[in-house]
Amino acid sequence: MSNIVWSKMQCHFCDMAKRLLEQKEIIYEERMIGDNWTVEQLLEAVPNVRTVPQVILDGKLIGSYDNLVEHFKKIDEEKYARD
Repeated sequence: MSNIVWSKMQCHFCDMAKRLLEQKEIIYEERMIGDNWTVEQLLEAVPNVRTVPQVILDGKLIGSYDNLVEHFKKIDEEKYARD
C-alpha cells in the first residue's frame, strides 16, 4: 500500500489533508517540497499538477484536498448504501 501526500511549508490545504488522513487513521508518507523533495520530482510522479497537496492512496492519485474530501464522502455514501 502506498499512501503519499505531496506538500509544502505553510500550506493550509496540505495541513488539512494530513489532518483528515490522520483522523481516518491512514498512515502516509509526506513528501514536502523543499525538504528533500523537488517540484520536478512531484511532476515526475504526478504530471501536469499545479497545486499541492497531491494525495495518493493505495497507489491511486486522489488529487487535491477537495478531491480527498470527495473521495471519503463517496466511500461513506457507498458504505451507508450497503448498510
